[in-house]
This record gives sequence, structure tokens and C-alpha cells, in this order.
Amino acid sequence: MLDIALKISLTLVMLALLLNTFRLTVGPTLPDRILALDTMYVNSIALIVLLGLWLGTKTYFEAAVLIAMLGFISTVAVCKYLQRGDIIE
Repeated sequence: MLDIALKISLTLVMLALLLNTFRLTVGPTLPDRILALDTMYVNSIALIVLLGLWLGTKTYFEAAVLIAMLGFISTVAVCKYLQRGDIIE
């Protein structure tokens, strides 16, 4: 039962990543593209956690935490660049 739920979840998260890739390439404005990239980080974290559950290893959870930190920092840096013109004041 859990195996079927994990396969369905993996499929849906991969579909979400595909749709985010479409929004990233076709997005009408730059903030839409930034939001699509941030959502791709969240979906990739979900994909890694689901893969870790499916394989039964704890290493994937540590990788998900690292990607979450990098995603947050990069989103803040890009938004700061768009707002002020430079990242470091």
C-alpha cells in the first residue's frame, strides 16, 4: 500500500516539476520565473524526501535539508538583486 502511494506521489511531484519548468521558460514576467524557480526547489525537496522514504535511507533527508537552505538563500539573493540592483551593500 505504501509502495503504491509513494509511486503516485513521485509521479505527481515529477509532473509538478515539469509544469514548473514550463513556467520558468515561458513565464511572462521575471517575478513569475523567480517564483517558478523557488517552487522547483520545494518540489525537488519533496522528490528527494519521497525517494528517501522509498529507498529507506536517511542520507536523502540530509540532502533535502541542504537543498532547502540553498533554495532559501538563493531566493533571497535574487529578490534583493531585483529590488536594489546589487546583492551586497
